[in-house]
Amino acid sequence: MARQPRLSIAGYPHHIIQRGNNRQAIFHTDEDRKAYLAWLSEYSQQFDVAIHAFVLMDNHTHLLLTPTTELGLSRLMQSVGQRYTQSYNYFHKHTGTVWEGRYKSTVVQSDRYLLACMAYIDLNPVRAGMASDPADYAWSTYRHYAGQQIQPLVTPHELMWTLGNTPFSREKSYRELVHAGINQDQQRMLTDSAFKGWALGDDAFTAAIQSSTPRRVTKQNAGRPTQTI
Repeated sequence: MARQPRLSIAGYPHHIIQRGNNRQAIFHTDEDRKAYLAWLSEYSQQFDVAIHAFVLMDNHTHLLLTPTTELGLSRLMQSVGQRYTQSYNYFHKHTGTVWEGRYKSTVVQSDRYLLACMAYIDLNPVRAGMASDPADYAWSTYRHYAGQQIQPLVTPHELMWTLGNTPFSREKSYRELVHAGINQDQQRMLTDSAFKGWALGDDAFTAAIQSSTPRRVTKQNAGRPTQTI
């Protein structure tokens, strides 16, 4: 069965997951991570893609991005992937691919799931046992939104302004949001939607997305379609 094209729609946030080939480590040193973020920043500006959140785990990455053009997202990911592969292979005496096939992605409804997606991303190191607190992990956007570190490549989504009237109040609200965590149903939906490529949102949102693309954006119901007379 032919694979569906990725769902990429200008103006909407996209949750992206990209894993190392055979789930092997893709980051071995801080220099690896710095290089990846430098290219992510460079190409996000070149292709006009806003970076809202990220986390660099040992063998995969999570990104939350909004492209302004239909092709911006794929061009960004392709450019970063190629540049990082060249660097990785040179410095680690490696040959062949670094990444596991195509990156996974989906469109996320902002007012319903964007903040949950950000918390999900920033809590990855805690769930993986790599940190006891998200502030202890340097390679995510948590410290940026918590007011502890500036990440110049980050562009806050407009929804962040709803968290408070001042930077201090927004930072406090975000810390509380992340530390409150997300439930298992939210985790499952955020993971499954990205890996399966289904739009994540309510019925009105998915209907609006479907009207803008010929690609199917939600899972079909099991069984044969109902016949009408």
